[in-house]
Amino acid sequence: MADKLKNSQDVKPETKETKDAPILIQMGIFAGILFVSSIISPMFPASFPVPTPVIGLVLLYLLLTVHVIKIEWVEKFANFLIGFIAFLFVPSGIQLTASLDIMRAQGVQLVATIVISTVILLVVIAYTASFFIWVKKTVFKRDVSVQE
Repeated sequence: MADKLKNSQDVKPETKETKDAPILIQMGIFAGILFVSSIISPMFPASFPVPTPVIGLVLLYLLLTVHVIKIEWVEKFANFLIGFIAFLFVPSGIQLTASLDIMRAQGVQLVATIVISTVILLVVIAYTASFFIWVKKTVFKRDVSVQE
C-alpha cells in the first residue's frame, strides 16, 4: 500500500508545451482581422453603424472559438495591447476635462445613466452566458465547467 502511494506521488502531470508565434505574425493576424473588419464596417446601414474595432473583436472571437486561430498565436501581442490600454484612454480623459461645464450641469444624470446602463449590461451578459452554457450542456451533452 505504501508503495502505491509513493509511486502515485512520483507521477508527474503531463505538461503541454505550446509554441508562441513570432510577434510579427501575431501583429499580422491582428492587422488582417482589423483590415477585414474595416471592409465589413461600411456594409452596415447608416442607421446602425458598427465600429470597425467591434467587428474585429467579434471576428477574432469567432476565429478563436472555431479554432481557426490558436490562442498561442495571438496571446503575447494581446497581453501587450491589454497592458497598453490605460494609455489609450488618456485622450478620452483629457476630452472629459474639457467638458467640465457639461459635467457640472448634468453630472448627476450622466452618472445615474452610466450606473443603470452598467447594471443592465452586466445582467444581460450574465443571462446570455448562462443561456449559452445551458444550450451547450443540453445540445452537446457536455459539461462546460471543465475545458482544456
